Amino acid sequence: MSPVVAVVGRPNVGKSTLVNRILGRREAIVEERPGVTRDRKAVEAEWQGRSFTLLDTGGWSATGDALDAKVSAQAERAVREADAVLFVVDASVGLTADDEQVARVLHTADGPVLVVANKVDHPSGADSIWELLGLGLGTPQAVSALHGRGTGDLLDELVARLDAAASDGGDRRDSDPADDDLADAAAEAFSVVLVGRPNAGKSTLFNRLIGEDRAIVHDLPGTTRDAIDTLIETDEGPVRFIDTAGMRRRARIDTGTEYYSLVRALRAVDTADVALLVIDSSVGVTHQDQRLAERVDAAGCPVVILLNKWDLISTEARLEVGRDVDDRLGFLGDPPVLRISALSGKGVTRLWPSLSAAVAEYRTRIPTRRVNEVVRAAQSAQPAPAGARILYAAQVATDPPTFTLFANRTLPRTYLRYIERKLREHFDLGVTALKFRVRRRDE
Repeated sequence: MSPVVAVVGRPNVGKSTLVNRILGRREAIVEERPGVTRDRKAVEAEWQGRSFTLLDTGGWSATGDALDAKVSAQAERAVREADAVLFVVDASVGLTADDEQVARVLHTADGPVLVVANKVDHPSGADSIWELLGLGLGTPQAVSALHGRGTGDLLDELVARLDAAASDGGDRRDSDPADDDLADAAAEAFSVVLVGRPNAGKSTLFNRLIGEDRAIVHDLPGTTRDAIDTLIETDEGPVRFIDTAGMRRRARIDTGTEYYSLVRALRAVDTADVALLVIDSSVGVTHQDQRLAERVDAAGCPVVILLNKWDLISTEARLEVGRDVDDRLGFLGDPPVLRISALSGKGVTRLWPSLSAAVAEYRTRIPTRRVNEVVRAAQSAQPAPAGARILYAAQVATDPPTFTLFANRTLPRTYLRYIERKLREHFDLGVTALKFRVRRRDE
């Protein structure tokens, strides 16, 4: 795997803007106010043929509330895991106490540290960077992440430092012979996305499932800004868990950050193999939970419903939540429904059998003869309208099960759903997504 480069600094110095500039696309969420980035986010980058992983981090603050402390802890962890560090400072403001605090920590970093004097938007502002020499971390690199000025020189220096570190003994990830296997596992991993309303407990569950404090957890709704993922090895093979921002109705999204968080969450749903719909049992199944379930269902993503905070509600409330699931989420069919407490861990272990079954269904391979037997029986029981008929059917792929239907004319969408239901019931495919392609005889 490629070396890891952590991008750190105090809030609002332009770290995410720099990440986007290096990538050449808007990957990190950016807004003109501090505190937008909170969790660590890893993205692959490349410069002059040299690949590396950028690790975007939240603003590092020596003072602040409990949430600020957790964000800073994530940044410190990123430094420990990194092979090199880009320390971003706002040159238009100059040195601050927080900058000096970050620098003291970076003096203990194992890899090279480059001081990035950001927001030098004009050559006349270059003289302001020299006070950064007082940090004791070498000559600062003057850049404007917003306009791209100086970023090429910065990347040249970064690649030179990475190459020098590799020649001195190799970056830590290049020295591990298992890294190629890990990269292959990541490409083939079964993808599980956690979705739900803000403050439903998704990040708490995410951390419990992967066994570390990967996502920042706080009792402030909307703590998670971006979709972050972690690959873990299970008895069923590699599984990628993706934590997403809490989804609210578009009418209530009042900032650019929330909008881009929603876009990233929906993108994660579209590419996931199964979704864990986390519902706050203490609140019940809300209209927003229902709308979110409809969105996940429309993406063709199978759903497992998790009623979180189950230990906090009374017996009477539990009965009411159960009725709400049947009434408001009945359109999902018969998905698994698990009662859990992500905070205490109670009931979470029951999730693994459901995921194991989902993985098995996702990779199901059905012989062509049996597929055609079920299709013929379904057509005998309920012929397609307007003389349409399926002449032959075959499963052409797995991950998820994908079928090609050869027909004499176009099949109505409602009839395709009927065929899908018959295949799902006969082969016990549960809630896994099924894909269909219809080819007419004259094609």
